[in-house]
Amino acid sequence: MKLLLTGGTGLVGRNVITSLPDADITVLTRDTESAAKVLPDRVTLVSALSEIPDFSIFDGVINLAGEPIADKRWTPLQKQRICQSRWDITAQLVSRINACDAPPSVFLSGSAIGYYGRQGDKIVTEASHQVHDEFTHQVCAKWENLAGGVKKEETRVCLLRTGVVLTEEGGALPKMALPFKFGVGGKIGDGKQYLSWIHIDDMVQAILFLLNDPDASGAYNLTAPEPLTNAEFSATLASTLHRPNLFFVPAFVMKLVLGEAADMILTGQRVLPDKLTRAGFRFTYPTLSLALKQIYLS
Repeated sequence: MKLLLTGGTGLVGRNVITSLPDADITVLTRDTESAAKVLPDRVTLVSALSEIPDFSIFDGVINLAGEPIADKRWTPLQKQRICQSRWDITAQLVSRINACDAPPSVFLSGSAIGYYGRQGDKIVTEASHQVHDEFTHQVCAKWENLAGGVKKEETRVCLLRTGVVLTEEGGALPKMALPFKFGVGGKIGDGKQYLSWIHIDDMVQAILFLLNDPDASGAYNLTAPEPLTNAEFSATLASTLHRPNLFFVPAFVMKLVLGEAADMILTGQRVLPDKLTRAGFRFTYPTLSLALKQIYLS
C-alpha cells in the first residue's frame, strides 16, 4: 500500500507509521530535517505538495496535520494558527485529489469531537446534529466541509472525530497525571463534565480499520465506548497510580491560565463511537481502567 500522510511527526502520525511496517509512506512536513530524526528511514519526506507530481501513485491519503488546540491560550493569532494549519492543507489535498485522473481510493481526514461543542451529560453519536456553535465547532465544521469537497466517486472520505488520545508519549495524559504523581491530584471544576478519550493503540487501529474497510465513509467518533466524568476519570487515574485524589482545581483558575480554551476542559462531551462499533470495530481498551493499566503498569 502506498500512502500520503500529513501530520506524520505528530503523536498519532508516528504511531500510524509504526503500525504499517510494509507500507510505502510519503510524509508531508514543513521541516524534513527534524522529521528525519524521528521517523523511520523507509519514509519518504517532502516539504511541499508540489514535489508530488501525480496523486494517482497513492492508494490512500491520511490527513492528520494541525496545530495543537489546547496547548496555548486562544489569542486571535493562535486561533488563526489553529484554523489555518487544518484548513489550508485540507483544501490543498482535496484540490489535488479532484484533479487526479486515477485518484486514491480513500481519504481519511482529521477532525475532533469538538465538532459537537459543549453538550453537558447528553449522549452524543454521529447522528447527533444539535451542535453548540463555538470555536471548536467552527474549526471542525469548516475542516470537515473542506474534506467533504472531494468530488471523485472513486475516493471515499472518512472524517476522524477524535477524542482525547491517551498515551504516556505525550498529549494530554502526562499533564493530567503529573499532579497525581506529586500527590496533589483531583478533579477540575465541579468534576461533572464528561471526558471522551481513546487509547493510542485503539486510535491507530481505528484509523487502519477505516483505511481498509471499503464500506466506511462519513464521520466517525474515535472515542472509547466508556466516556467518564472528570471526577470519575480523576478517581480512576489516582487509583491506577496509587496516589491520593483529594484536591481540585477551581474553574476560575483554569480560566485564568487558559482563557477561553479552558471551556473545552470545563464543559466537555459524552461521545460514543456508534458508527465504529456498528461497523465491527472492537476496542482493545474499552474501559479507562484497562487503558491506564496498560499505559502505567504493563
